[in-house]
Amino acid sequence: MPENKNYDQAGSGQRYRAHPWHGVCLGANWPDIVNAYIEVVPSDTVKYELDKETGILQIDRPQLYSSIYPTLYGMLPRTYCGQRVGDFCSHQSELEGVKGDGDPLDICVMTEKIVPHGDILLRAKPIGGFRLLDSGEADDKIISVLVGDALYGHWQGIGDVPDEVMRRLEHFFLTYKQMPEGDEEKCVLEAIYDREEAHEVIRLAHEDYRELFG
Repeated sequence: MPENKNYDQAGSGQRYRAHPWHGVCLGANWPDIVNAYIEVVPSDTVKYELDKETGILQIDRPQLYSSIYPTLYGMLPRTYCGQRVGDFCSHQSELEGVKGDGDPLDICVMTEKIVPHGDILLRAKPIGGFRLLDSGEADDKIISVLVGDALYGHWQGIGDVPDEVMRRLEHFFLTYKQMPEGDEEKCVLEAIYDREEAHEVIRLAHEDYRELFG
């Protein structure tokens, strides 16, 4: 049986599916190309999220309002937004005491294709990211394109993304947790960064993961 470099066979065994967070590697050529686990697709009317304990995709909450995810959305295996990610956010934003949000690193994947459901793995090329603060915690969103995508696959950096698409992404992440009756901003966009900084955030999140889980 040929070796599958996406999986840790020792951790998952041959009879059982690998845990999407712990049993899947970042990829042979990360951070240039990464494996991404997709939880939510634009057609979903509920927010799905990986259950950290079981590795099963579960319903986190219904989408009560009109927020629709503009891209495929998920997380990077074997990453964790911990102290290194928080410190990096503090340094880059000139803020004090920012902590990571304690979750895997989030990723948005742009593609021209319709992907009907989540709970899938794909290969993505990071081209930039959003330095987002959610209730004061670092909650970076890596922006990427699907490897081999006919429309977006040639993009190399965040500057290749049209302004209209960037505004759509920015608006979504600034408003998707905001209640209609509330004026309080839960999410704050500190900066938009390019590919090199996205790679650094991925490296730091992987180091945070290794420190926590070995």
